[in-house]
Amino acid sequence: MSDTQSVDSQLRPRGRPWVKGQSGNPAGRRPGCRNKATRAAEMYLDGEAEGLIRLAVEQAFAGDPTAMRLCLARTVAPRRERPVAIALPPIRTAADIAPAIDAIAGALTKGLITTGQAAELAQVLDTFVRAVDAVEFERRLTLLENGRAPGP
Repeated sequence: MSDTQSVDSQLRPRGRPWVKGQSGNPAGRRPGCRNKATRAAEMYLDGEAEGLIRLAVEQAFAGDPTAMRLCLARTVAPRRERPVAIALPPIRTAADIAPAIDAIAGALTKGLITTGQAAELAQVLDTFVRAVDAVEFERRLTLLENGRAPGP
């Protein structure tokens, strides 16, 4: 034994004492078991929630911006994107994409759709173009393999 190591350090394993992938508590935490801090907060606030809510609402009505934000965040659901109907021309070939993009840009400039919705629609059109290109490539490859020259 070297002079720098003590007897205690040899009894404890160095590094990771557990086998990889095996927990020190394989059963895990019991269902329904809550954190001590959560239980303490519940005990502290038990019966006081109504008074705290009433105080927050009073402060919001008095003009406190933080209280207003708190009250509105808890009462109003977050806004989700709404479905919007815009007229797109039928898309059957890659040549039909340009008028569709023009319709999306027109709806964006008129304020009918948001920039995020326009980007999502453009992405859908891009996916369609890739699908059309893949079908066209497959058709041309099949014609070449059969010995016929591909046509436009």
